Amino acid sequence: MAAVSAGVRYQNRLDLVLFELAPGSRTAGVFTRNAFCAAPVVLARQHLATNGGDARYLLINTGNANAGTGEQGMTDALHCCQALADTAGVELAQVLPFSTGVIGERLPAEKIAAAAPAALAALQDDQWLVAAKGIMTTDTRPKAVSAIVTHNGQYITITGITKGAGMIKPNMATMLAFVSTDAEIEQNLLQSLLMSAVEQSFNRITVDGDTSTNDCCVLSATGKSGIKVDKSDAGLFDAFSRALHELVLDLAKLIIRDAEGARKFVTVDVRGGANTKECLQVAYAIAESPLVKTALSASDPNWGRILAAVGRAGVPDLDVTRIDLYLDDVCIVKKGGLAPDYREAMGQAVMNQEDICLRVELARGEVNEQVWTADLSEEYVRINASYRS
Repeated sequence: MAAVSAGVRYQNRLDLVLFELAPGSRTAGVFTRNAFCAAPVVLARQHLATNGGDARYLLINTGNANAGTGEQGMTDALHCCQALADTAGVELAQVLPFSTGVIGERLPAEKIAAAAPAALAALQDDQWLVAAKGIMTTDTRPKAVSAIVTHNGQYITITGITKGAGMIKPNMATMLAFVSTDAEIEQNLLQSLLMSAVEQSFNRITVDGDTSTNDCCVLSATGKSGIKVDKSDAGLFDAFSRALHELVLDLAKLIIRDAEGARKFVTVDVRGGANTKECLQVAYAIAESPLVKTALSASDPNWGRILAAVGRAGVPDLDVTRIDLYLDDVCIVKKGGLAPDYREAMGQAVMNQEDICLRVELARGEVNEQVWTADLSEEYVRINASYRS
C-alpha cells in the first residue's frame, strides 16, 4: 500500500492511494446501483469481467468523483489506469480504478498519471492506516479493522479499510471499502462471500438516504497463507465467513460513528416482521425521517415522530394495535398506544445517550432486521452547504 499527494483538488494532501496485490490474487467487487454511476465504477466492473478477478493494482483517488463526466470521464479513467499499467508492467485490465469526491468536474488525469511512479515507489506492506487516511474526504478519522481467523491451528488474516461520512445509503454505499485476506479462495466463492457480507453491513446503514454514484467494496484474497477456504471444510468456511461478516459490519458501523455532523449512533431494530422487506421498510422509514433524525440530534424523546414513520412505511395490512415501541429497554408504546408506565423522564434519559436503540415490535412474524443510522444536525447542513468551497 502507498498514499501520495497528486494535487487532485488540494495541494500537499494525501489523495492518491495504491494497493499492489500479490500475483495469483483473486478480487471480487460490489458496486453502486445508482444509474448515474461514475466512470471508474464502469471501468472497474469491465476490468473485473475481463481479468476474471486477476487484478494486480487498485488505484484510488479522492477529491474528484469522475462522475457525471460522460465519455471524457471514461477516457480520463482509462488514461490513469494505462499510465499505471505501463509503469508497473501489467495488463490494463489488471488495474481497477476508484474515485471519490466532487461530482460533475473533470478528473485531472494527468496529475494522477504523473503521480503513479511515486505511488509505486512508496509501496510498503504495513501502511493500512496511511491508506485509510489517503481515501478520506469529509471523514474526520481513518477507519480500519483487522481480524485473525483461527481453526485447527491455522491462522488467516482479514484486514479492511473504508471511507464515508455523508451521501451514505449503500445499495450494492459516498463510501469505498477495501478488504484483503491472505486466504486462498476461488473467484465465484469470493464474490458470493463478499455479497453476503455487504448485504448485512454496508447495505444496512444510512446517513442521509443518498446512494452515491461511486460506491464500491472489493475483497481480495492473496492466498499467501497457503490455506484454502472452501465448503469442503465446513468448520473453516464457517469461521472465515463469520469473521468476514463481523469485520465488514464493524467497518460499516465506523462510517455511522463518523457521519457528517453526527453526535448519535442509532440502531433501528425491527422485530417480528413477516419478511425482510417489510422489516427494512419500517427500519428505513425511521432511519431516514428528517423529523426523527432532528429529534435525535436535540435528544428529544418525541416518540410520535417514530410512530408516524412506522405508519407510513407502506407495510400492507399493518395492525397498529399490535405494535410496541421501545427506546433501549424503555417501552414507550404498547399495543399502538402510550404505554401506561411510561414517563417522559425515562425516554429523556435514553435520548441523552450517544448510543441509542429504537426498537419496533411488529408482531407479524419471526423476521428481525437492523439498520444503523445517525442524527441530523446543523453541522451536517453546514458541511454539505460548503462542500465544494
